[in-house]
Amino acid sequence: MTNAIRINLLPHRQLRRAQQQRLFAVLAVAVAGLGLAAVAVGQAQLVNAKNAQDRRNSFLRDEIAKLDKQIAEIRHLRDKTQDLLARKTVVENLQSNRTEAVRMFDQLARQLPEGLYLKSVKETGDNVALSGYAQSSARISTYMRALAGTSLFRDPVLVEVKAAEVAKLKVNEFSMTVKVSHPVPAPEKGKGGKP
Repeated sequence: MTNAIRINLLPHRQLRRAQQQRLFAVLAVAVAGLGLAAVAVGQAQLVNAKNAQDRRNSFLRDEIAKLDKQIAEIRHLRDKTQDLLARKTVVENLQSNRTEAVRMFDQLARQLPEGLYLKSVKETGDNVALSGYAQSSARISTYMRALAGTSLFRDPVLVEVKAAEVAKLKVNEFSMTVKVSHPVPAPEKGKGGKP
């Protein structure tokens, strides 16, 4: 049995190992290629997403700029409206108070008792400061009661009475304040008031 057949399997193993190495190299290249392709696709998607977000941001900036301009116009119009409403209120107050000065002077003159005359009348807001001369302090009291009895004046307050001489006559110089009752204007038809 010495004549056994000996078969050398070395080339077959080397061929098989070489084939496996080629297959491994091909698979490694394929996996590396797929990996690079996946990275490239991911990078492209990120670039596309970034570009899309940049476009959205640019659109939003443009729209915000338009809205800022509109807000500025609205503020300007609101300021203009407030200014016009203030002017309208002033005109309405002037219109309603146009005859008030005439009524005030008329009432001041009608209530003057004999022996008393005014030298100055000064209106500040709702207060009217009166100063003048009277023959006696009783006439000043009478004038104060007469003013309090009108619908236009209220709360007369005597500030000062002192003796004075006018045209060689001894008189009482006085100063007083009285409040003016402003009438409330009736609402106009069609502006919230009942017709």
